[in-house]
Amino acid sequence: MSGSERTTRAYWVTGPSSGAIREQSLGVPGPGEVLVEATHSGVSRGTESLVFAGRVPASEFQRMRCPFQEGDFPAPVKYGYASVGRATNGTYAGRSVFCLYPHQAAYIVPELALVPIPDGVPAKRAVLAANLETAVNALWDALPRAGDRVSVVGAGVVGCLIAHLAAQIPGCQVELVDVLAARRGVAETLGVSFAEPGAASRERDLVFHASGRGEGAALALSLAGTDAMVVEMSWFGDGDVALPLGRDFHVRRLTLRSSQVGTVSPNARERFTHRARLSLALSLLTDARLDCLVDAETKFEDLPQAMARAAAAGGLCLRVRY
Repeated sequence: MSGSERTTRAYWVTGPSSGAIREQSLGVPGPGEVLVEATHSGVSRGTESLVFAGRVPASEFQRMRCPFQEGDFPAPVKYGYASVGRATNGTYAGRSVFCLYPHQAAYIVPELALVPIPDGVPAKRAVLAANLETAVNALWDALPRAGDRVSVVGAGVVGCLIAHLAAQIPGCQVELVDVLAARRGVAETLGVSFAEPGAASRERDLVFHASGRGEGAALALSLAGTDAMVVEMSWFGDGDVALPLGRDFHVRRLTLRSSQVGTVSPNARERFTHRARLSLALSLLTDARLDCLVDAETKFEDLPQAMARAAAAGGLCLRVRY
């Protein structure tokens, strides 16, 4: 903020594969509103890379809007949903809070939009909450059973978090599959097995696909055993994907289903609201092993350049420091 002018700085996607830090007015909190000063935010590399590249299909312009988005797709647009900060007033004054807000140094939101970060969860790890919420929803959709053989194709942040949660189900044998051999170390840290595609285990009871690549989706189908379920987690933006639905697809009686975080899974909808699901995700971030999913950090002022590198190179979570 800049003194009496009450302005703040925000990151905007300004065009295909370009972004900038812009100054904008902040205003004053009204009744029921809270001023939050950001300390960290997280870049969801899959979705935000598609937004950064201008690859959101016109048919999804409305469904893809995040809660406090400004601007419209394809650009200019202020987009993001993993902000951690300190509440300066209201019920949570002085506490660290999480908000589904874009990358911005300070912002004013209704107090109901904030979820307090539990004791035992460092603010810098809490940037994983939105991705962990996606993983929670995926398990609700899939309903893994004790003893299931589970594979996760794609060891990005969401894939790793799905594997992490599934591994805590008694008797589950969980294998992360990725083309990057370097992800073996992440799998070992999380306590799950790892395989490159050519060595991946077959006849799996449940397979999650989270690689964001068509060949990964085909691999996920090939790993599934008879009567298995394949859960598609990747969103391909404006791209189309060819799947091998011939050969033995029908003989194996496979179930292919989508999972998406925008709605609470019907298997949990009676009990959980969006806010309750996010609170659950935050409560599951006490495990320090999850710090291995943050593999890069940048100053907020350098985010335009860091976003370009992240979109080009991929990786795990890019954390922004304010």
